[in-house]
Amino acid sequence: MAKKEVRTDLWVYELLKQANIRLDPQGSSIKEIDDALKTASKKGTGNVGFPEFVGPVKDYLLLIEDKADLSRHIKRDAKGNISAEKGDIMDYAVNGAVFYGKHLANHTSYKKIIVFGISGDEKKHRITPVYIDETEYYRELPEVESFITFNADNIDEYYIREILKEHTDYEKETAAILKDAGILHEDLRNYGNLLDTEKPLVVSGILLALRESEYRNFSVDDLTGDVEKTDGQKIYDAIHTNLKRANVSPEVKKDKILRQFAFIRDTVKLNEVEPKLNKTPLRHFAEYLNEKIYKSIRYIRSAEDHIGRFYGEFMSYSGGDGQTLGIILTPKHITQLFCDLADLQPEDVVFDPCCGTAGFLIAAMYNMLERAENDAQKKSIRQKQLHGIEMRPNMFAIATTNMILRGDGKSNLINDDFFRQETSRLQLKQSTVGMMNPPYSQGSKQNPDLYEMSFAERLLNSLVTGARCIVIVPQSSMTGKTREEQALKENILKRHTLEGVISLNKDTFYGVGTIPCIAVFTAGEPHPADKICKFINFEQDGYKIAPHIGLIETESAKDKKQHLLDVWFDRIESDTKFCVKTTILPDDEWLHSFYYFDDSIPVEEDFIKTIGDYLTFQFSMIMQGREYLFQEEDNV
Repeated sequence: MAKKEVRTDLWVYELLKQANIRLDPQGSSIKEIDDALKTASKKGTGNVGFPEFVGPVKDYLLLIEDKADLSRHIKRDAKGNISAEKGDIMDYAVNGAVFYGKHLANHTSYKKIIVFGISGDEKKHRITPVYIDETEYYRELPEVESFITFNADNIDEYYIREILKEHTDYEKETAAILKDAGILHEDLRNYGNLLDTEKPLVVSGILLALRESEYRNFSVDDLTGDVEKTDGQKIYDAIHTNLKRANVSPEVKKDKILRQFAFIRDTVKLNEVEPKLNKTPLRHFAEYLNEKIYKSIRYIRSAEDHIGRFYGEFMSYSGGDGQTLGIILTPKHITQLFCDLADLQPEDVVFDPCCGTAGFLIAAMYNMLERAENDAQKKSIRQKQLHGIEMRPNMFAIATTNMILRGDGKSNLINDDFFRQETSRLQLKQSTVGMMNPPYSQGSKQNPDLYEMSFAERLLNSLVTGARCIVIVPQSSMTGKTREEQALKENILKRHTLEGVISLNKDTFYGVGTIPCIAVFTAGEPHPADKICKFINFEQDGYKIAPHIGLIETESAKDKKQHLLDVWFDRIESDTKFCVKTTILPDDEWLHSFYYFDDSIPVEEDFIKTIGDYLTFQFSMIMQGREYLFQEEDNV
């Protein structure tokens, strides 16, 4: 075997290892597969033939054939199909993989086989999956960057979405939740005559009240439309009790939250019997939430997850991604990406000074709890290791409620202005991770503190030395378009280190018109002049816009995210089209587009395409009577 082939095999082995997939190299430990390979020679002699890797994942059979040379990836016949010629099967990765896959489909009991033709190395490569069933029918699938979607946790979802082209149970459940949230949103408008800022407070307040039904302190049947003790008063009292049960303290904090729910008690329209409903609107809303949430959670693995998903979808539905609430809600896949980039550990302390609805803190809590080793550690995470600040009282109430509904145990949120807090005192929280989505487009020469990078600098100053700090801001923040923003970038590098910037999908904040990026820093360590930073183009993230729904995950999202993380943590190399590694200066534009250069070597296909484009252009001009463009001028 050639040395290059061995290097490719080792790289593929590492990819499998990272995805937690174990396949056998050069044969199989499973007798049925091993026996079938004894007659699988690619030369067609009926002798033994081994792909590079083969083995089962659940009831699927995975098989890999690789080549070191990218030009040996795939060969097609005159009709565009994968060539089945003997020479092509031997010389090309995809052709060989399909041959082995068909042979195993014909000689084993496996009915679902996914083969991979792989060529190249860790820096430049192609990975093409092909599905083959027991009839030897094959279908080419979109190319991938990793095997993450094919491990035991994800392969069923991949099969349903990409091969069967059906919706997964999770997607069906999400669609149902989104539909329920839409109906409730419409009812709140029709029967409550509520402002967009009040709708999520009604929902979160009723959800808190319903939690008290578990302790027999509240029941939907109690909402009778009584004029002496109104339905709103009963809900308000239940909210008060549940906040005490959740250990929300000090008293002034609990009072701030309760004041935000007072309109439920005091709004006459919510507490009067609505003739069309024959009940109060509050009773109608409570019945709906009880039916759609509390009566269904016994069928859901995690009640908190289900409640949280409904609440999150409702918040996204309300006012178009929360914009009428004065906020831009951070999508769930971005809050999770923050946790992955921070490599959160159960001992971390997380701080978000512009927490909005607490999306980052909730994502961090779930990630840390998954890694916790015992109940004492889980208790500490919930009660001591999640901190946030939110300036707007209504958002503060929503964030606190959101945390309680997710079971945080004790919500360590502060209702205050981040810029009124002393960074030296905030450092006493010993926060090891900072996460933030600051207010956008608020800064000016008159108010330089409101520039996004000013928020980033202040967050960095609030963390312990060596802490990881991750912020999502408009790409324009990285360019330093004003003198004040240039100065902010320079000041940041004097005290902190920029690790890199990731350019995101322009539709990440769908409907907002902001093109964002993620910047990652290390706090308290001045940026060395020779520091190598990463600048990544992650615009193709596997998410797309679906009509009437918004941004949705496609089958490639997990794979693309895994590739991003592998590159970020230096597990694999990448070409400069995806990632540029370079030193920086304060007045650089800290974006991939600023540093990128095309380092790929043209291949024969590029030459043929260029010549073809030129001949097409020439023919078009001649047909328009402009052949003179191609005539050489006579030398005088």
